[in-house]
Amino acid sequence: MTLYLLDTNTVSYILKDKSAAARARLERVGTRKDQDAALSTVTVAEILYGLEKIGAGLQRRKAVELFFFTIAIYPWDQAAAEAFGPLRARQEARGKPLGPYDLQIAAHAISLGAVLVSHDRAFRQVTGLPGLEDWGTDL
Repeated sequence: MTLYLLDTNTVSYILKDKSAAARARLERVGTRKDQDAALSTVTVAEILYGLEKIGAGLQRRKAVELFFFTIAIYPWDQAAAEAFGPLRARQEARGKPLGPYDLQIAAHAISLGAVLVSHDRAFRQVTGLPGLEDWGTDL
């Protein structure tokens, strides 16, 4: 089975309806038995921070809660932590450091053996990812 771990920007594009392509791809994945989409708790934290930062209203918060309810969410666990250290060291040695949350999300994808789904070009420099896809092809 192919697991797709959605990065924060992909989730944001889907929730804000900025990318019909990303939304359509998520719907296609959701109907296939050999594929699954998921979130990291790091992404959940970033989305919740964003809601607080903009002072999101009840309607937007409920839409986000519903989305969280309908998708698998994986906790950032010991395996992710064990992938984080070597990944950070490799990226820094290559002169390609990532922000702390991007590093956590990339490490989580590595630990899960998941394809990371992101529109962020910085992930193209990450070594060790099982795969990287950009579903926001219409952006």
